[in-house]
Amino acid sequence: MPAAPTLPELYDAHAAGLFHYFNSFTGGEADAKDLLQEMFIKLARRSIPDGIANMRAWLLRLAHHQAIDWLRKHQVRRRAEEAAPPEMFAAHDDPDQAELAKRLTTALALLPLEQRSVAQLKLWDGLTFEEIAEVQGIPLNTAASRYRYALEKLRSELRPLYDELKPS
Repeated sequence: MPAAPTLPELYDAHAAGLFHYFNSFTGGEADAKDLLQEMFIKLARRSIPDGIANMRAWLLRLAHHQAIDWLRKHQVRRRAEEAAPPEMFAAHDDPDQAELAKRLTTALALLPLEQRSVAQLKLWDGLTFEEIAEVQGIPLNTAASRYRYALEKLRSELRPLYDELKPS
């Protein structure tokens, strides 16, 4: 049974990913930083259990619950669902790359929050559907179907760009 990591070890290993996850919910860097700080304060006040098989999934589950609580508390669920996700892609000098990043950000903004968060956990955080289901407290099939719907919508939105950029 693995021993629980120290708080500084947890922060060093997971803070960046947790910040990104919070930012996808809040749409604002300041709120995401506040949630991250609040999460680590809570972790400092409690003992981290030994034997957690997947620390990243455990932390993301805590972050998910905290983000949902934040959304409820601030009554911005509707605004968060409609808001564009924060700029997730680095700026590019290449105009084609910049246009792709812009269009992908726009396409992601069109997804419902439930689908967008599953797509982020799968594509950018590399979680399995089992881990996503655990993190979000949803059935495995729901996680998989939300991902499938998200990909279908992204394909539909990005198809014109693909057709425009593909070699003849």
